[in-house]
Amino acid sequence: MKAAPFAYVRPGTVADVVAELSREGSKVIAGGQSLVPVLAMRLGRPAQLIDINAVPELSALSRDNGSLRVGATVRQRQLQREQVAATVPLIRLALPWVGHREVRSRGTVCGSIAHADPSAELPAVAACLEATMVLTSARGTRQVPAVDFFTGALSTVIEPEELLSEVVFPVAKPGEGFGFGEFARRHGDFALAGVAVRVRTTGESVDARLTCFGVSDVPVSVDVSSQLHAALETTRPDPSRADLLSALAEHTPDVADDVVDTTGDSHASPAYRRQLISALAAREVSRAYVSARDSESEGRSR
Repeated sequence: MKAAPFAYVRPGTVADVVAELSREGSKVIAGGQSLVPVLAMRLGRPAQLIDINAVPELSALSRDNGSLRVGATVRQRQLQREQVAATVPLIRLALPWVGHREVRSRGTVCGSIAHADPSAELPAVAACLEATMVLTSARGTRQVPAVDFFTGALSTVIEPEELLSEVVFPVAKPGEGFGFGEFARRHGDFALAGVAVRVRTTGESVDARLTCFGVSDVPVSVDVSSQLHAALETTRPDPSRADLLSALAEHTPDVADDVVDTTGDSHASPAYRRQLISALAAREVSRAYVSARDSESEGRSR
């Protein structure tokens, strides 16, 4: 099939973009890796496409006051390769799992987050890091925390006249560690289940956040600090990752039971997804904790 007829405009400023968005039936296109297949299968029939690639300020990628600001047309492949992106390690861990290299070369970070596919990696990263979405319209801008941004499968709080102009990620601090993992039938396929993890250590205090995707309509974030504390109590001081993984495996099945609410599909049953989440959570929380512990040690030695 081919796309139904549509008008096409290519504004040069953000003001012109939001002006065009006021026209009924308008849709933004940047990388097009999600939108173009939808158009080709006629699952969507916008009256007008607004190509935002000619807007210079939307391609900005910068570190500012402890945050990494990613503009609407920043490509996923660019974020993989730019040194400034190393300040947010979880993004670097997640991006190799996003589609294939060719997809990442055109696909944008903001586009993936705005598309809000339940099996997508970047929405889970945004949720885990508690990123902030900046929405721009003719009325001005508003900032929406990730916890309030995703409302359902392929659904967000973005209004028809609004543009997701940038996403603001917090940069990593000493004492923070991260983990990311997913399971798919083939690399590049949609994930059957996946996790993103952030662990913070400060002396004896440990905080752990687990975000699961592919198991619900939206990324599901839970505090797993108590599970990590319980696992650490059964290991020797400064446990190896292998010892901690083994201890955590006793606690993650209960977490998986709580977060998996999908009814299942032809690819995987809910029970199988719970097994995947349990195994991935134990592996990546242990990885993140060891990384956080090492980061805190390095910070003290400087």
